[in-house]
Amino acid sequence: MNRLRLVRTTGLLIISLVVLLNIPYTLLIQNFEYDAILRKPVGYVLTQFQAGGGGLILTWFSFGLAALLFIPASVLLHQILVREDTPYLAIATTMGVLSGAVQAVGLMRWVFVIPVLANLYTDPKATETTREAVSVVYQAVHQYGGVALGEHLGQTLLACWTLGIGLAMRHSRLLPGWLIGFGVLTVPLLLVGQSELLATVMPALPVLKTTVIGFVLWEIWLLMVGVSLLRVPPQRVVPKT
Repeated sequence: MNRLRLVRTTGLLIISLVVLLNIPYTLLIQNFEYDAILRKPVGYVLTQFQAGGGGLILTWFSFGLAALLFIPASVLLHQILVREDTPYLAIATTMGVLSGAVQAVGLMRWVFVIPVLANLYTDPKATETTREAVSVVYQAVHQYGGVALGEHLGQTLLACWTLGIGLAMRHSRLLPGWLIGFGVLTVPLLLVGQSELLATVMPALPVLKTTVIGFVLWEIWLLMVGVSLLRVPPQRVVPKT
């Protein structure tokens, strides 16, 4: 694959990633009160999930698969940005790959674990003891698979990847300088927003809910990166040095 085609392919993949992430995300907002429902009582969450049926499970499945697209997107961006003076880019790319993987794992709990718990909890024959046991399991799975892996580790790695990619973009002729700065500015919002996750185990901790704002801005930035790569003039796509 020549360099121009590689740049165009990377741009197309990045745009596809943003679009495919937002389709299931929008459906979850409409049909499952996402993401406010993540902090609701266990009984309410499992009852609403059971009511969503197979369509809701498939929505979560598509969300998890879409998150995996971040892995090839990170690798392709590495290929078009790597230079001898960007040795840190390999670390950033590794973080991007890991971010896509752990966020997909966190999302897949809604496909392979939560349906089982919802069935047990909403079974008319279930005893109060059974429901209490299911609640404990749900909270453990949610805190580990969702809060610890998907939200905390996944988003922290994402922020670090964004910073590393932003630094590498400064050496590239493919993207405008203002766009690079835009991406880096989302990093503090993503990191400060982690206070909401820590508050789930340390309630006295002050919470700054900046994650949603940061992630929306991050998606806008990523979309503009993809569009810029599709529109970059061929004469600026020079061999890497």
